Amino acid sequence: MRLSDKVALVTGAGRGIGKAIALRFSAEGAKVVVNDIEPAYAESVAERLRQLGGETLASKGDVSNWQEVELMFERVVQEFGRIDILVNNAGVRDDVAFSEMSEDKWDSVIAVELKGSFNCARAAQKYMVKQGYGKIVNISSPVPAALGGRGQVNYSVANAGLEGFTKALALELGPYNINVNCIAPDFIDTEMTRKTVRREGMYLDDLKRFAIVEVPLRRLGTPGDVADVALFLVSDESSFVSGQLIYVRGGP
Repeated sequence: MRLSDKVALVTGAGRGIGKAIALRFSAEGAKVVVNDIEPAYAESVAERLRQLGGETLASKGDVSNWQEVELMFERVVQEFGRIDILVNNAGVRDDVAFSEMSEDKWDSVIAVELKGSFNCARAAQKYMVKQGYGKIVNISSPVPAALGGRGQVNYSVANAGLEGFTKALALELGPYNINVNCIAPDFIDTEMTRKTVRREGMYLDDLKRFAIVEVPLRRLGTPGDVADVALFLVSDESSFVSGQLIYVRGGP
């Protein structure tokens, strides 16, 4: 198996893309820490991994809170002895016209998407540098995301920041044998996508028809499509890939 004995922490893994990544990593032999701000979601995924024979740990935590993040990583290392893989997947989206965007709406998206990734990478690198090995994958989104049209200033800024964060962090951590990459999914059938579609006054069938016209591969993507790319980026097969942004959107 490609991740045998590796320890992976996936944030926002209670559903959608994060859940698919957790399942994929576990199937490849990783010990997976399932993080989510909703403990019931985290435990549900962890229980599923146990049923499939995986070694796992559910960890409730707000990635935007440094103290909670620090304690979460300490617990992981106490439980498993190391941390090899971090996937910064936790994110929120709160589209609103810029003229109506409150400070709270700006702060909430930036805090989870950008600060949360900073907090987790900051905590993880402390252990990864000591062991001389690590893989960090940030989950971003195209800027601006194709779905949702206008009202994405906060979301776009956060994701653009993640792309810059990825490249700068790859330069700093590369000498310690730590790879840092970014995945930008779009047109993926997730709960966040469905909420965005409903906000635009459409239904899932409308989105599927839209995808047939707009997406070169003529379909919506699945969380599993993203998980497969994440698996490549945290495996030894990508040992010379770092600082890259990979789009998972069925086309350019």
